[in-house]
Amino acid sequence: MRLKLVVLTLLSLCLLGGSCATSPDFDSSLKSIVKPYQFSIAQWELKALPDEVNDYVFNKGERVEDKVGVVVEYFNLIKQIKSLEAEIAAVNAGYKAGDLASLESELNRLQQQKAALTDGVEKIIAEQIKEVLAEQGIYHPLDNYIKWKVGFPPLIFRLEPPPHLLVVSPRDRIESLREIHLQQDLSVAAMESIEEQADKLGVSSLVVGLGGLGTYPAFVIDDASLQFTINAATEEWLHNYLTFKPLGFLYLLDLTGISRNYEIATINETVVGIASKEIGAIVYQKFYSDYENSPQAPVEEPEVDFNQEMREIRQIVDTYLAQGEISQAEEYMEQKRQYLASMGYYIRKLNQAYFAFHGTYADSPTSISPIGAELKQLREQSASLKAFLDTAAAMTSRQDLSLSIQ
Repeated sequence: MRLKLVVLTLLSLCLLGGSCATSPDFDSSLKSIVKPYQFSIAQWELKALPDEVNDYVFNKGERVEDKVGVVVEYFNLIKQIKSLEAEIAAVNAGYKAGDLASLESELNRLQQQKAALTDGVEKIIAEQIKEVLAEQGIYHPLDNYIKWKVGFPPLIFRLEPPPHLLVVSPRDRIESLREIHLQQDLSVAAMESIEEQADKLGVSSLVVGLGGLGTYPAFVIDDASLQFTINAATEEWLHNYLTFKPLGFLYLLDLTGISRNYEIATINETVVGIASKEIGAIVYQKFYSDYENSPQAPVEEPEVDFNQEMREIRQIVDTYLAQGEISQAEEYMEQKRQYLASMGYYIRKLNQAYFAFHGTYADSPTSISPIGAELKQLREQSASLKAFLDTAAAMTSRQDLSLSIQ
């Protein structure tokens, strides 16, 4: 665990400085831009980790009889809070009449109820994920050699908004050059100010919100759906698990800038995405199959296939950039952003940095990498999820992936 903290501290310091292998002038300018907003992972972990470890080892808390009921109550509160926040926003904007003081009082009451359940919900979901991992034969990074049926690293996460992430890409190609963590409570105005200043350095930048972050303990956003939360908690644990394997360690070197390898990053993120969705689906089916059993209103088919649109946009942008037509690519992305917004798909900013961030996930609509299809093929030909993870975790190059599916 101490090794993990040292590794993450190194990662944090590198990210806050921009990278371990950087252009000094560029990084100095970028650092001055983000300094008032930066988030220190190292400081946060040094504060959070001792409490979490103490709680994990010594404080088992009160025995909860209806664990599923507690989790369901928590996520029902999230739905109520979101609905009430939307109503308050409508009243403030003058679109709806209402007693604002009464609505805000009710919102405060619901938020307090949610906060009171948070610690218990974190532990219950962690227990459920660990149970399914054990059923899949997944315990710790050396479980093929040491038959110790105990999970490691311990599955610990916090339901708390993760820090934001500033992603910086060159304008002439789609590639993540810098990723810097920023404060959790950034306003849109602050995000746009950071982006505007960063762009003046001749790059494409974007501040994105994260659903989770593989710190230790991990962050998982606290206002998402139950299925998303289970998947995200599983995904962040898998990131920590893979850090002790060749694939995950090489990804760590990529993140810190010590040895950049976009293909390794894509393989790692996609492997974790595939595995976490599979495990998450099993957890949900096992414990929460009756959670949303009420009749659902029919869903209208969208006029636009978002996934197909994003793939086409990415392909055309790549073509523009390959021809050196940077301004045309940027004008095209803005036109398509406005078009998607008119179709009900709002993207705050669509640029090279957007694709650099989302393109790491090879099974996402913003990626044109064949790695996603290859990893899906590997999963299909693997005898089990454990076998799939073991094969992928040993990879050190794209060639290893190609050889594994021949």
